[in-house]
Amino acid sequence: MKYKLGLYGGSFNPLHMGHVECIIRSANQCERLLVVISHGTNRREIDVRERYRWIYQLTKHIGNVELMILEDTAATKADYNCEECWFADAQKVRERVGAPINAVFCGSDYGEDSFWAKCYPEAELVIYPRNGISSTLIRENPYRHWELLPNVVKPHYVKKVLLIGAESTGKSTLTENLANYFNTNFLEEVGRDISERSGTDTLMLPEDFTDILLTHKLREREAVKHSRMVLFEDTDCLITRFFLEFLEGKDKERNIALANAIASLNDYDLILFLEPDVKFVQDGDRSEVIAADREYYSTAIKNLYREHGFAFVEVRGSYEERFQRAVELTREMLNI
Repeated sequence: MKYKLGLYGGSFNPLHMGHVECIIRSANQCERLLVVISHGTNRREIDVRERYRWIYQLTKHIGNVELMILEDTAATKADYNCEECWFADAQKVRERVGAPINAVFCGSDYGEDSFWAKCYPEAELVIYPRNGISSTLIRENPYRHWELLPNVVKPHYVKKVLLIGAESTGKSTLTENLANYFNTNFLEEVGRDISERSGTDTLMLPEDFTDILLTHKLREREAVKHSRMVLFEDTDCLITRFFLEFLEGKDKERNIALANAIASLNDYDLILFLEPDVKFVQDGDRSEVIAADREYYSTAIKNLYREHGFAFVEVRGSYEERFQRAVELTREMLNI
């Protein structure tokens, strides 16, 4: 190894592919590499625990990389830009490593006048070209710079679009069409398969509804990890909660409580409510009760979401008009 102990630091807010290259190349040249994550406790930054996890996941296989969080209380980076602050924090790093630092690595956006260079004059300064990549640029619009984000970071920025409405309003088809159009994932309606365990949804057991509620949330969390910019979801726990009102028995209340609890955990960047102004299609298991008064039950679903604090955009018209409107709203959300 060229260096016994090296140091590479930054805020990693967010971590990007330029950082990844620097970390790998620095680790290749050191017996030990300390990656210092600068965290402004009074600044609006991505949760430092998340930033720490990103770097840990990317380096845990290497074996010679150590991580350290270096906190400061400055309100802005400009406020932190004083040598008194720098050298006090540099001493914290020295105490942490307990050995001389032989090399300081940084991107070309830092350079010889940076914190890392000035605070460790005994170390050799190694500067990597950054080629225009910066966290500031990505923060302005991560969706325009999606390929600059490591895979471990992308789930942080994935937006979630939920499609809701009464039966036979085209939710499932539109959900999949949107996912195909934006070249990403979609989460299908979980209840469709579970409701057919007895061959008919009229004979569902209470535990079937519990499975629907829990399975949807677990699948959503997994789907976010593998989505490209946006995840489209066909219904959620409150639609299940709506159908629970048609049941009887003590188990109904327990599932309603579970649906409410999951709803309190849910958040969406955009909710599209599909109006019942397209022809009702009976596919064999849809409720004739709901079909008989589609406006009434659509309003009931809207009220349920409003009661839980969810805002939504009403989408109506032909299937083509719905698709175009949904695309427009999604692109506005992503600012692309």
